[in-house]
Amino acid sequence: MLFLEYPKCSTCKKAKNFLDSKGADYEDRHIVENNPTAEELKQWHEMSGLDIKKFFNTSGMLYKSMNLKDKLPEMSLEEKYSLLATDGMLVKRPILINGDKVLTGFKEAEWEEIIG
Repeated sequence: MLFLEYPKCSTCKKAKNFLDSKGADYEDRHIVENNPTAEELKQWHEMSGLDIKKFFNTSGMLYKSMNLKDKLPEMSLEEKYSLLATDGMLVKRPILINGDKVLTGFKEAEWEEIIG
């Protein structure tokens, strides 16, 4: 499993504690120091079946300062992947990838299912 997090994020800390409490084996990746590439984001988005907006950190200061709420509807999917790949602070976190399953954000019940 791949776990992408921003260590200072309280939700990420909860998710990491959850994984550790379940004895889950995962690779831990700092989402800002090692930001996902556009190719990775495209692959995860397609595997997830989620709306691309679920990959944006819509409550983040960067999202708001860039006025993305108004800009995103006008952008192509490829432009959205490229934008997300520019800064880990734009990406919703944590992200958990296990095989072909992808989750954004932390909801314990969903994570329970995906870690098996």
